[in-house]
Amino acid sequence: MTSPADIPTPEPAPGPGPVATVARRKGSFARLVSDPLGALGLFLIALTVAGALLAGLSPHDPVALNPINRFLPPSTDNWLGTDNLGRDLFTRVLYGARIALTVSIGATAIAMITGVAAGLIAGYGPRWLDNVMLLLFDAMKSIPTVMLALLLVTVTGPSVYAVLLVVVLVNAPAYARMARTQTLAIRRAEFIDAEHALGASQARIMLRHVLPNIIGPILIVGAMDIPVVVGIEAGLSFLGLGVRPPTPSWGSILFDGFSYIRDSAWPVIAGGLPIVITTLGFTFLGEALRDTFDPKLGGQK
Repeated sequence: MTSPADIPTPEPAPGPGPVATVARRKGSFARLVSDPLGALGLFLIALTVAGALLAGLSPHDPVALNPINRFLPPSTDNWLGTDNLGRDLFTRVLYGARIALTVSIGATAIAMITGVAAGLIAGYGPRWLDNVMLLLFDAMKSIPTVMLALLLVTVTGPSVYAVLLVVVLVNAPAYARMARTQTLAIRRAEFIDAEHALGASQARIMLRHVLPNIIGPILIVGAMDIPVVVGIEAGLSFLGLGVRPPTPSWGSILFDGFSYIRDSAWPVIAGGLPIVITTLGFTFLGEALRDTFDPKLGGQK
């Protein structure tokens, strides 16, 4: 007869571990790259980022005036021609990419962090605090972007920081409302009640259990908001409410092009083409990220 000591104890099933986690990430990235829209979006974004990083290698000064060479057509020396002040358009487009990426990615990240933090507090706090913060979110969201930009520019003057602040104030309420809605749904889950029964603090529950469950969809929305922010920055600069001249910005290049379109169409092309390329790139990437990682859509195609 076999004694209990002679019966081998089964080994516990191994957890996912770091190797499995890396494998899952590689699989998700492979699905993203295999998606034609995702691959095209990554390529267009890489093109914009490379232009911003390599802008300093251009032999031309983006703000140096050379009126003798006004409205030159594209050539081997000036790949996109020159503008009304003789400045090399290709160089200005590359430096404009730095402004566009800094504002779009930086402002979206700040708006997301601020909005998610406010949404967590509203969704997990007492009812009266939720009502007050919800009223604040709606009030901020109702302010038109151009009016807010006019107010800030009047106080601080046109600058990159003014554009960043405008974008954060406009976009943060949307992330806050999204985080609040998801927090209200998750706080009623059974595992949250179990954490309360085990004596977990409110801060631990929000940071260790609620936040990881709501951040995925918010990151996808953030990726899809970046092209909108690129358009906002270009639009404010076009109206003279954004980056202060002569700092290169795609919006200001486009404005100069429209002002002298009868003399040359190349400034309009130079200002508009990078906006189209960048917005399409981030839009395609956001769509691919949603299809790849959003469980409500099935995850895989």
